Amino acid sequence: MVAAVPSSASEAARKIVGQCDSVPGVGPVKSLLDQESFDQIHLLSDYTPAASNEFASWLDRKVKIHVVAVKNPSDHGALLDIVRPILQGLRRAKDDELAFHLSPGTPAMGAIWILLGKSQFPATLYQTYNGKAWKTEIPFDITTDVLPDLLREPDRYWQHLATRTPQEVSGFESIVGKSEAIKAAVGRAQRAAIHDVPVLILGESGTGKEMFAEAIHKASHRGRQQIVSINCAAISRELLESELFGHVKGAFTGADKNRIGAFEEADGGTLFLDEIGECDLAMQAKLLRALQPPAAEGPCCRIFRPVGAMQDKKVDVRIIAATNRDLTKAIADGAFREDLLYRLSIVTLKLPPLRQRPEDIAQISKTLLIDINVRLKKQGGPSYQDKSISADTIQFMQRYPWPGNVRELSNALVQAAMMADSKTLKPQDIAAAVAEFPSAKNDDLLSLPLGGSFVLESHLLNIQRHFLRRAMLESDGKVTKAAKLLGYKNYQTLSAQLERLGVEFEMQSEAE
Repeated sequence: MVAAVPSSASEAARKIVGQCDSVPGVGPVKSLLDQESFDQIHLLSDYTPAASNEFASWLDRKVKIHVVAVKNPSDHGALLDIVRPILQGLRRAKDDELAFHLSPGTPAMGAIWILLGKSQFPATLYQTYNGKAWKTEIPFDITTDVLPDLLREPDRYWQHLATRTPQEVSGFESIVGKSEAIKAAVGRAQRAAIHDVPVLILGESGTGKEMFAEAIHKASHRGRQQIVSINCAAISRELLESELFGHVKGAFTGADKNRIGAFEEADGGTLFLDEIGECDLAMQAKLLRALQPPAAEGPCCRIFRPVGAMQDKKVDVRIIAATNRDLTKAIADGAFREDLLYRLSIVTLKLPPLRQRPEDIAQISKTLLIDINVRLKKQGGPSYQDKSISADTIQFMQRYPWPGNVRELSNALVQAAMMADSKTLKPQDIAAAVAEFPSAKNDDLLSLPLGGSFVLESHLLNIQRHFLRRAMLESDGKVTKAAKLLGYKNYQTLSAQLERLGVEFEMQSEAE
């Protein structure tokens, strides 16, 4: 601050406000307080408590002092870390509107007030100069005017984040892989984590949607708060509303006491709504109301009413939702509300299936097997021997399409580790553990769009590999028997096909 202080001010107040004879007046803080009234006044100060208290006495107002340590008053990140927890506490404690004073402090401090006041903590902005005070209008809203376009833009906004593996990105260390597909997904997720906007995660079953939701939460400023997960498909329609919003005693049969719901439990943190596409239309309407922030409130303000209650509740919750359904088709079929989709998908994150990142299978498998060995040894005792994976088994797994994604891979490794005779898992151990391809995949194959990256020869080769693997699986790896299943006249023809297409098994001789 650089405004002068009248001689009646204390020496401590003079030190805080500063002395500048060329600009007479009482300084920006007192100028504002002399012209505007506020229910509460909070002052952030990096001066000593004694000096800060003397300055508050000179202001002649009831002031709450927050003494903070600021090493670099131009460090935006450090200032944000100081300010945001204080504002979160104020918002949880009071329903009053916030007002930020832009004039005191450094330009970096003013920038922080503007960014927070136009996004996470909607506020009236004030400025003062030469004894005058006025409201400042900033003609944009970050959450509605800036972020949607920014986060939906192509790679140029976030591609630099996709050069790092998940293990190098804070909050995403539990995600395994180094493929371009997974690095791109993590880069986009990390950028979304920074901002308090809803995220919709799309992906097939088993691609790790819940793991990504937890990573986004951990990488956000809410990471120290709780993330509450609700699987909308696992709870009956009758109970889902109570699970989400809570209920009061007597609301329905069996409601013998008040119960808080997931929204209230996640206050200050994140609510993960898994399988959001399974909610019926009535539940979707209730969610839409809760997810619509009131005017002049932040994007994470949620207002809802517990089942049987007479009054609404208000919480601060970031929403992450996930589904394996095609919501666009569900909207066309009348099964999902279009307005709810827009409310959920300020940022959309699509996770790649495992078949699109075969280079990650080795690392994922070895990571999973470490945990599997620990669990099985704990269950089976000294009789269980730790398993490892051979190179040819990794190659086999990289050629299998894994329709169940990482979940199917994990289950196959568990079964193979339990049933294998040797310490090293072989291709036939994995082949015996995986289920046949779902028949629906054949329809998907026949309906693939032509053009673009479509190559007929590649798909025909994949079909051949599928039936070769199936025959080897059904014949317990015996080439002669498999050849008969496939209609080959002799096993040499099958052996040549297995080698040409890279379908690896420990093959038995013709005499067996």
